[in-house]
Amino acid sequence: MSLRSLTLALFLALAVAGGLATSSALVAADGRPMILPVDPVPLIAETAAGEKKFTIEVADEIGERSAGLMFREEMADDHGMLFVFDQTQPVGFWMRNTPMALDLIFVGQDGLVKAVKPGEPLSEATITPGEPVRFVLELKRGTAERTGIARGTELRHPVIDQAAGAANPG
Repeated sequence: MSLRSLTLALFLALAVAGGLATSSALVAADGRPMILPVDPVPLIAETAAGEKKFTIEVADEIGERSAGLMFREEMADDHGMLFVFDQTQPVGFWMRNTPMALDLIFVGQDGLVKAVKPGEPLSEATITPGEPVRFVLELKRGTAERTGIARGTELRHPVIDQAAGAANPG
């Protein structure tokens, strides 16, 4: 096989793989929201007022993270989306094509909230926590304040617990 043929084959393989990885985003790109399955285990926030439970959708693939809550017009008060990254890293979010006002809760690998930032509907302004994080939880605007979720609040869920365990083996 020539170098040109090998390069073309590699390019096509990457294009196909990339297309599969972003297939969830295509659902949101046509104006319809992406709806992920609800995780059977609730996410728990350990607040000063006690445990607060949330049903969540887990966005752990690149296409799911790209689509997020785009085009969602409503969501239950006790529901959210947990964005899971492969490693702790700097992240930036925007609210393009997202008509709901949201709380963006930035969470470290240890499950502790690092920052809570507001997301303005349909805004393309970048929202960042100012430090690397492993997870981002999106809830309806005002939910964090109403339930007592703030910097230092511990979030628990098997996905978060697994990442924290991997960081602290033994």
